[in-house]
Amino acid sequence: MFFKNQYQEIKDLGEKIFKNPELGYKEFKTKETVIEFLKKVNPEIEMEFFSTTGIKTSLGSGKNINLAFVGELDAVYAPSHWCSDNESGAAHNCGHHTQVAITLALYNYFYTTKAYEKLDYTLTFIFIPAEEYLDLAYREKLQKDGVISYYGGKPEAMRLGIFDDIDIGVCVHAIGGSFTERTSEINCDLAGFLYKKYTFRGSASHAGFDPFSGKNAYSMSNIFQVALGLMRQQLKDTEHVRMNPIVMNSDMSTNVIPNFIKVGTDLRTKTVDYMKIVADRIDKAAKGSAICLDGEVESETQMGYLPFVQDRYIGQFVVEAFDEQSEIKTLWNNKFISAAGDIGDLSYIMPCIQIGYSGFAGTIHGDDFKDEDPEMIYEIFPKFVAKSLEYMSGKIDKSKLYKKSFKEYEECINSIIGK
Repeated sequence: MFFKNQYQEIKDLGEKIFKNPELGYKEFKTKETVIEFLKKVNPEIEMEFFSTTGIKTSLGSGKNINLAFVGELDAVYAPSHWCSDNESGAAHNCGHHTQVAITLALYNYFYTTKAYEKLDYTLTFIFIPAEEYLDLAYREKLQKDGVISYYGGKPEAMRLGIFDDIDIGVCVHAIGGSFTERTSEINCDLAGFLYKKYTFRGSASHAGFDPFSGKNAYSMSNIFQVALGLMRQQLKDTEHVRMNPIVMNSDMSTNVIPNFIKVGTDLRTKTVDYMKIVADRIDKAAKGSAICLDGEVESETQMGYLPFVQDRYIGQFVVEAFDEQSEIKTLWNNKFISAAGDIGDLSYIMPCIQIGYSGFAGTIHGDDFKDEDPEMIYEIFPKFVAKSLEYMSGKIDKSKLYKKSFKEYEECINSIIGK
């Protein structure tokens, strides 16, 4: 009955956050909403603040295992969404507003009922900023000003030591698409990605009178894009490679041979090793495209997020807990999609899972995305997650967990971007 009794309040919180979307490292109103609710539930709560808007708090300290439940605070940049912010263009069309509400629902349950005292592990709640990889100019400025070092909220929190005492990470996330019955998901792996940027340089000349003296940088970029298209035939289907080249900057005009153009593409793969292989092939294609027309090219690599491989050992407890409930009818298990998230970076240093949930209408990241089944989102699913967390108690074998250092994480990133 607890989740049914708190349903309306949690739903109202989710809707409040939905109507007040904020981009990463700017989630100040959302942060205050979270703090206000936590203090209402537990006036004696102790909180640690980090990365402009991040919050960390724990229940049941001093136990052998520390499990973190992580909620993401930020919205997507989607100014055409029906409920976007008029000034920032932010919109909650990825469902993070429900993540925050679910995390608050779980804190309320475990603290108010004292259920956390029965767990054999410490339960830590982390509200984290900037999962979405966007608003990059702002984050670049934060980086230059020394406010952050990483664009993603989880790697930044890792750098700050927020996860140093954590052994397991658990996240939840909306599943895109409409469903005929209530559905949850586990063991869905995600791609990793990076950005490749290429500046092609030629030489300008009059396009009508003297095109013969010029070196057309735009034509170089066209050859490059054709090369990427033809390259796809040589890439492994099992790696789910994705590339989306775009023109980022140019000084072109119709009467001058273009001498400069900047092209960028993301590169998504299932594994880090194959990401390195494809990145090298793309570099060679760019270099060859410039050489074809006697030009030059400069390359730049910017890391996005690492691939996310869900921990099957921890995920199995969710499968077993699902079998003991009846309100959610379907559990999707063990697949891969080419979306990405900074949960991949966290999973590099510790076992992590992400539990998916239905309850939405429209297209995820689309203009029509919204809650469709609030009872599922704000009552039934949080109850299932609580059951899963309780089911893990007394069953987790710490010897089956892994932990890497932040230094090891940095070395992995540097090996990808060539530092």
